[in-house]
Amino acid sequence: MALFNLGTLGSTPVVKNNFSLSTSDTTDVFQFRITSGKNINLSLTDISAGDDADIRLFRDANNNGVLDSFDRNVGLVSTRGSNQDDAINFKTSSGTFFAEVSRFAPGSSGSVSYDLALSATEPSGTFPISASSSNLLPKEFVLGNLSADVTRTGNVNNQNTTDVYNFSLGTFEGVNINLNGLSTDADIRLIRDFNNNRIVDTGEVIASSNNGGITSELISNINLSGDYFLQVTEFTGNTNYNVTFDHFTTPFA
Repeated sequence: MALFNLGTLGSTPVVKNNFSLSTSDTTDVFQFRITSGKNINLSLTDISAGDDADIRLFRDANNNGVLDSFDRNVGLVSTRGSNQDDAINFKTSSGTFFAEVSRFAPGSSGSVSYDLALSATEPSGTFPISASSSNLLPKEFVLGNLSADVTRTGNVNNQNTTDVYNFSLGTFEGVNINLNGLSTDADIRLIRDFNNNRIVDTGEVIASSNNGGITSELISNINLSGDYFLQVTEFTGNTNYNVTFDHFTTPFA
């Protein structure tokens, strides 16, 4: 097991690209601390084709600076199959944490490569809302090229503050995006990752909807071809949601 100490994690993403695991070294652990309540955001991407890796998050519960069996009693895990992206978004108090990336042996053979990004943004419910939004872009839910209406259901809460949907639009296609069915406040924002670094950089948020309470959210008339990420983010509390991608053909077709 390799251990990497990242020090204090802040809102600027820490990116660890081109790391690898093998049959003899199956786990990497990234230790970090946060000095106040934050949203911890972890994004495990670019897992090598034909392989599988997972990510887990543990708190140093006994404050001994070591990831031990006591810490492993409680944790969060993302174990998507194959080489799909994994993500953890967790609202928590200050402390020391361990992000563990492990090779999933039945789903991989030999060396497994991956990229990992970590950040700690302001806790949900903070203004401005952008300060608490995750600035990482894992492809959690891949919709592909939209050619018809698509509706998905989900849930955001303190242990899963953000869901990320990835989709694309072709030439002469457009979409309206509606978030409803809320029991507490949640918001949406739409992102174009122009430099393909899987980080939300300045100028890449192209639209957002941040209505208060359980009012539905709407982003309308998106009609430029290309790839998009939609974030559904908790503002306060636990809520189920419906998100609808209302596809249309532009009048230029």
